[in-house]
Parts: sequence; C-alpha cells; structure tokens
Amino acid sequence: MFPELNSLLDASPDRPESGKLTLLCDANTDGSFLVHHFLSFYLKANCKVCFVALIQSFSHYNIVGQKLGVSLTSARERGQLVFLEGLRSAVDTFFQAEGEAPALRFLREATAGSLQPLFQFVRDALDPGGPGAAAWGRPVLLVDDLSVLLSLGAGAGAVLDFVHRCRARVCCRLQGNIVALVHSDAEDEESELLLNGLSHQSRLVLRAEGLATGSCRDVHGQLRVLWRTPWPPAARGRSLTFQYKIQDKSVSFFAKGMSPAVL
Repeated sequence: MFPELNSLLDASPDRPESGKLTLLCDANTDGSFLVHHFLSFYLKANCKVCFVALIQSFSHYNIVGQKLGVSLTSARERGQLVFLEGLRSAVDTFFQAEGEAPALRFLREATAGSLQPLFQFVRDALDPGGPGAAAWGRPVLLVDDLSVLLSLGAGAGAVLDFVHRCRARVCCRLQGNIVALVHSDAEDEESELLLNGLSHQSRLVLRAEGLATGSCRDVHGQLRVLWRTPWPPAARGRSLTFQYKIQDKSVSFFAKGMSPAVL
C-alpha cells in the first residue's frame, strides 16, 4: 500500500471502515496502481479478501504485491485470499461440462444476461460460516476491472445488478467493503452508464486522469478524490485533486503545480 495515499484518505489498516463501496476509475491513463494499493491495504488489515481479477494473472499481482510488502501466495495458502483468475476462468468456461456453473458462465450463453454464477462465487468465497473464516476481519470484494465484463458481452444493467447484489451481501449484511475499478470512455455509452450508476452508489470515488498537457517525466497524472456520504448533506461532494508520480515501490502525491521537480 502507499502511505501517502492513506494519509490523503485518512485511512489505516489498523482501523478499516465498514459497509463501504469504493469506486476506482481511470481516464486516459492506467489506474491499476489504485487496485494494488487497496489489495495490499486490506490484506495488511487482516481482512478476508475475494479478488476477481479479470485483467492480469495471479503472478502479476503477486509480483507487485511483494514490492508493497504482501505475499498473495501466502495469503491464498492460509485462506485469507480467494483469487479468481479471469483470464484462465474465461478459457475454462468453454471446456466445462454443461451441468457445471463456472463463475463466467455467461460467456457461453446465447444472450449474456445474468451474472448470478459470478455472484455465487463471491458469496461462497466470503461466507462467514466457511472454514477458517473466524480468523479474519471484515470481508472485502475487489474487482479489477468491471469494464471487462462489458467487453465480454455483459450489459451495463447486468453488471450494475451484480454490484447491487454484492453490496447487499458484502456491505450491508456482512458489514464488509467493495472496491471496483471501471474505465471511463466517453464514447462508449454502456461504459458511461455503468460508471454513472456506480458513482451514485459509492461513498468514495477515486478518479485517475492523464494530464491535459500530455505526458511528463515527473508528473504521471492527477487523482480526483470525491467523498460521498448520505448524511449530513453538507458533506456531499467534498473533493480534492492531487497530482502524482508513480515510483517502483511507492506513489508520491502533491498539489497541482507543486511537483518537487518543478519547484
């Protein structure tokens, strides 16, 4: 995890919040560093984590995790981490028996509709009555990223329904947390529908954006942070914007125009 980002969000693995949906989105840049931050954050917080990884392989996340001080291999072996490798699961879906229900079963259906098998996978992974569940803290669902489901043929409505059911289960019933990444594409109507729908459900939105002036060696992008709380109304829409630079094992954040390389 990145200590500077924890400081900006006033967060600590010693006191993780509960019942919270955090939306990560990126536009004209790669926001995956946010996924790695929250994955390492919740593993260090001793939470039970279900990670639906639709972009990269397990080895990729494990290599980055080691740089941030966590071992995904060890977490999976001790039962803290349940990992769905979407790249492999998508292939396996086409070779499983008809009666079986793989997590990405909608890929081989004539009409990509229900994501019920994927929800079932999440529900079973974070079952509080499962073996060894009492050893871990609050459950966490992490998805990287939901936009892939649209690319695979699921509609925005189906993805929103999936997230709604996960919120009801993880955030409301189990008092856990959900973190999901979505790519912002203004030219894709389904993508914008999904992004807008999730934004209204989220208590925290982190949006990574490329620089309007183009690429820069010392500033890699800017991060907009929006806190959304149902009460009091005065707290709605509070937002801050920072610029950042990604380094090998950390990310530096600073006010716009205040990069150490500029000053």
